[in-house]
Amino acid sequence: MKAFTKEVKIGITVIVALAMLICGINFLKGINLFQKSNLYYVAFNDISGLGISNPVYANGYRIGIVRTIEYDYNKPGNVYVGIEVEDNIHITQGSYAELEAQMLGGVTMNIMLGQSPISLSPGDTIKGGPKISALDKVGQTIPQLQNMMPKIDSILTSINSLLSTPALQQTLTNAALLSEQLKTTTNGINTLLNGKVASIVANLEPTTKNLQHLTCKLDSIDYNSAINNINNTLTQLQKTTTTLDHAINTTMDKINQPNSTLGLLLNDRTLYDNINRNLISSDSLLNDLRLHPKRYVHFSIFGRKQ
Repeated sequence: MKAFTKEVKIGITVIVALAMLICGINFLKGINLFQKSNLYYVAFNDISGLGISNPVYANGYRIGIVRTIEYDYNKPGNVYVGIEVEDNIHITQGSYAELEAQMLGGVTMNIMLGQSPISLSPGDTIKGGPKISALDKVGQTIPQLQNMMPKIDSILTSINSLLSTPALQQTLTNAALLSEQLKTTTNGINTLLNGKVASIVANLEPTTKNLQHLTCKLDSIDYNSAINNINNTLTQLQKTTTTLDHAINTTMDKINQPNSTLGLLLNDRTLYDNINRNLISSDSLLNDLRLHPKRYVHFSIFGRKQ
């Protein structure tokens, strides 16, 4: 077997040198060719100077690097960054990326992993944006404060004009006088109460004792017996009422009978007519007696013939 020729040895040497050069360049870039990785995409509106081979972190741990940066010419304003992460890292749904500028220059990407248990597939896209620091928040509020300054100035002007109004000064003076009067009145009430409360309490003690005595008497009353007596009385009254009602009904039944004495007196027309005729006859007799008394009464001392 022939030994390798000089040309073959030179070719092998060049190939090995190129392979070592590629491995060295990737090593300097932080790319490990012998470790499995997954490629994901992050959509940004502004990458803020992010470059290829910049590190990618998740919760402070380096999980990969930036491999590609592509500008979407079909949708201006969108930049897609391809990140290569370790095969053991699972980016879940709801994750997003933040770009943070370093003090000495450069930009790092932090992946904020979502809480969903569902993992994204390699090649999926997540949202990204700049990290808003405290200074950025203050900068965002400055325009709002500038818009509020004219209103604040107007409010302060109104307050100054209100405080300089003489009516307000007079109102404060009146309020001070009213406070002094209330203080004097309160002192008088306290003095009155301190002198009269004892006598009022002394006068209330006999009344309280009388109420207690009355309460004791009320407690000693046998309410059950009294209520039973009232119930018995009401029962007797009901029985009496029933008996009286029965008697009245019986009497009315007898009166309404046409054959009874009262029925005949009330219902017989003949008896009424006879009584009426007798009354008329009696009236005629009394009139005749009044007009001709001599027909009925004779007075004679010596007597006379008829």
